[in-house]
Amino acid sequence: MHGAKLCYIVLMQKNDPFRPMDDEARALIATLMQNDHAALAVTRADGTPSVTRIALALDAGGTPITLVSDLAMHTQALRTAPACALLIGEPGEKGDPLTHPRLTLHCWAAFVTQGSDAHTEMRAQYLKQCPKAKLYVDFADFHFVRFEVVDGLLNAGFGKAYKL
Repeated sequence: MHGAKLCYIVLMQKNDPFRPMDDEARALIATLMQNDHAALAVTRADGTPSVTRIALALDAGGTPITLVSDLAMHTQALRTAPACALLIGEPGEKGDPLTHPRLTLHCWAAFVTQGSDAHTEMRAQYLKQCPKAKLYVDFADFHFVRFEVVDGLLNAGFGKAYKL
């Protein structure tokens, strides 16, 4: 039995669809993280999944952030169930959309306290990347959310998958 178990483990390792992380994958992740929007997957209070598009920026440390309104369903969902996912990357204009690179990040959403030092720093960083948000960034019903990344998957194109 021990030999059969070892054989199974070896076969599973050989059939692992994920490539080891390399410089090319890291560079692609850095490029994808420069996107100004992402799809956000949340779980509503009733347990139903939901997806929306959000503006995306990075804080000074490179962590994904966004600005959300209390009027948005996804804001309430994140307050109730902070586990979420981001999908970053768009299909190109030509070819099969599934062959274009995309990055999935599994995250915990953390709301940043208004008036805190972290809020002030995040506001400045966000406005550098999303200057049009100056029109509403200080509205009382808008809040910054930091997405603490737990893990992720990079699909760099057909047959090129990486775990973060």
